[in-house]
Amino acid sequence: MKVIRLTSIVLGILSLVFAVSCSKDDDNQTDDNPTNNTQTTVQSNVQSGTWRITKFIDSGTDETNHFQGYNFTFNSTGVLNANNGTNNYDGTWSIINSNSNDDSQDDLDFNINFNLTNDFEDLNDDWDFISQSSTKVELIDVSGGNGGTDYLTFEKN
Repeated sequence: MKVIRLTSIVLGILSLVFAVSCSKDDDNQTDDNPTNNTQTTVQSNVQSGTWRITKFIDSGTDETNHFQGYNFTFNSTGVLNANNGTNNYDGTWSIINSNSNDDSQDDLDFNINFNLTNDFEDLNDDWDFISQSSTKVELIDVSGGNGGTDYLTFEKN
């Protein structure tokens, strides 16, 4: 009877040790999601240095010249600053994953918002990525209302 009881205790302890050793350790998790990795990379890239708009096409009309001379700074706090030495405008920016159910870069949105009633309000949108690198970010937006397509490109100074 003591042997059965001792065997039950030993088996219980071994089962507990096995269960604990097979559990997932959240402290040592790595992020294998390519979307999250891309999001982190783009955020890090744009927060480095200043940027300029090298292309802004608003529903087929090239309006790049409206932003000539402006340097854009993407702060880690979510503030987006545009400054041309005379004018200084603050807005907000963020990069969000609009659909965490898959691993596609197409789910990333580059959000820009300037609470202004000048040319900068045309930049307000949840832009989709065409491409991104450490020196260039190309964005697109297809309007749901009028069906127009807008293009926005930032290049690092």
